[in-house]
Amino acid sequence: MSGSSNLLAGIDSPADLKKLRPEQLPELAQEISELIRTVVEEIGGHYSSPLGVVDLTLALHYVFDSPRDKIVWDVGHQAYAHKIITGRRDSFATLRTMDGISGFLKRSESEHDMFGAGHASTSISAALGIAEAHRLKGEDGHVVAVVGDGALTGGLAYEGLNNLGVTKRRMTVVLNDNRMSISPSVGSLSRYLTRIVTNPLYNRIRDKLWHITGKLPIGKKTIRLLFKSLEEGLKGLLTPGVIFEELGLRYFGPIDGHDYQAMLSVLKSVRSLPYPTLVHVLTQKGHGVKEAEADSERYYSLSGRAGGKSNGRAAPGYSKVFGQVVVELAREHDQVCAVTAAMEVGTGFGAFAKEFPDRYFDVGIAEEHAVTFAAGLATQGLLPVVAIYSTFLQRGFDQAMHDVALQELPVIFCLDRAGLVGPDGPTHHGVFDLALFRMIPGVALAAPRDGDELRNLLFSAATYGKPVFIRYPKTSSIRFTPQGKATILEEGSWEQLRSGDDAVVLAVGSMVEPALLAADILDEQHDVNLRVVNARFIKPLDEDMLSAILVQQLPILSVEEGVLAGGFGSALQEFIRQNGYRPSLLSLGIGDAYVGHGTRAELLEVVGLTPGNIVEQVRIMVEQSVPRSL
Repeated sequence: MSGSSNLLAGIDSPADLKKLRPEQLPELAQEISELIRTVVEEIGGHYSSPLGVVDLTLALHYVFDSPRDKIVWDVGHQAYAHKIITGRRDSFATLRTMDGISGFLKRSESEHDMFGAGHASTSISAALGIAEAHRLKGEDGHVVAVVGDGALTGGLAYEGLNNLGVTKRRMTVVLNDNRMSISPSVGSLSRYLTRIVTNPLYNRIRDKLWHITGKLPIGKKTIRLLFKSLEEGLKGLLTPGVIFEELGLRYFGPIDGHDYQAMLSVLKSVRSLPYPTLVHVLTQKGHGVKEAEADSERYYSLSGRAGGKSNGRAAPGYSKVFGQVVVELAREHDQVCAVTAAMEVGTGFGAFAKEFPDRYFDVGIAEEHAVTFAAGLATQGLLPVVAIYSTFLQRGFDQAMHDVALQELPVIFCLDRAGLVGPDGPTHHGVFDLALFRMIPGVALAAPRDGDELRNLLFSAATYGKPVFIRYPKTSSIRFTPQGKATILEEGSWEQLRSGDDAVVLAVGSMVEPALLAADILDEQHDVNLRVVNARFIKPLDEDMLSAILVQQLPILSVEEGVLAGGFGSALQEFIRQNGYRPSLLSLGIGDAYVGHGTRAELLEVVGLTPGNIVEQVRIMVEQSVPRSL
């Protein structure tokens, strides 16, 4: 830790922060940045974004009085510094680890975490709800929504802004603009304008003139229009804030998010204003770390030294496999185009974007728009491949149902990070997709057992002429042949990987490998012969193979890395009841509770999706092999 003092050691709450002099804040910020850097480089986590917002965090907590004043963060990985100064300094080293603190905002962790945030664009709507609650309850206190420029690409943010402008509720939106796209505006003229419009005297005179002109017997409309046009013309010339003013918010900025004097001055001014305001703050991702400043995208998140060890498998991850295969598909089919929601790197679309720039569309953090946009492409004979993390496509459920499936449009959805993602925790686990999308009529839903099968499914989906959902986890693809060729799979077809006469396991996607390992253990150690079926299609089911299994009256175990309610096991139960079978069936999956954060291996152990538990459950079922009623 640099510096002769250790200011951070004395900060246990925002109240302690206020005891410091303003000129001490940069030194404290350096200590906080060093702590973030040390922890994230060791155990992993978001990196460039939280480093960029340390100064802004200190300024907010220095001016506002949390938790009396409510600070609502958008996309909680901005809030590492917030966590550190709100009582979690000593536990920060447990960030995103099993039983440690969350990498996002979590209401159960601290009274200063006003609203849980893992998905983007939620802060303005949530903060407005809190502000209205203050009004109804007669409570004082200011409400602040901190939204990043990336989150401002989401439609929900604009719905909130529109409503805020209509209600005129007292509240401040802080726009954390970390792309520096308008950095030339941060100059002497802009600073001068900001000093003027945040000056209490200016605002009193402005409001008084507005009030007086309203009482003029004649010509008041003309004078008011002239007054407003002069003000907007000057601000529009020097700042990008006219759109916010038109929505009904007073705009302040842009200001330098690493200049404490400017931030403290503006935030103190807006705190006393009785109407909605927007403070535009320019910050630099990775601030204070040269490597992260130079390449904030590469340093967006780190796996950490503790969590970055190889699992010993040579196969690339599923995202990388998808990136290669979608390029192969596009080379063979001119109508193939790619759509993602601000996740080019994460989903593996980088190579596609370079080779087919005219057929690649990144629509920003706007999943609903991405889905309906893809539907529009499909109506014109194109074949959109939409790659979105499973957890984020939850937001596009209505569009997938109404705009794609109802119209029977051929859109291929590739759901990355399906299943348990690990340290990002419950906001990011992709465990609901099987249940959500299985209910939609007329779609196909599949999960590959390895990278080669992902290629087969993607090429096959291009021939089905209907909406197709393909889900795969954030892990090794087990096996992948870079120079391989696709095999077209019959829609709904399963694959028997291992014969067996004692019991049957129907495994979905990521659970096929654990099932095969369990079969080896059962055969070698317990003299149980387990049949293993790769149930790669969840919808439609392979009814022929399933019926053939059911008539044999063998114990059946289904295994899926998703919620049991409405998932693959539920689909089996429905088929069994409809056809009058009475087998011994047990389903392993995720129960009716949110799963916390930890490594993926730890979480799979917690929910019982391991070879060991498969072995145990099969042994019990074989021992109790008398068929039972459902």
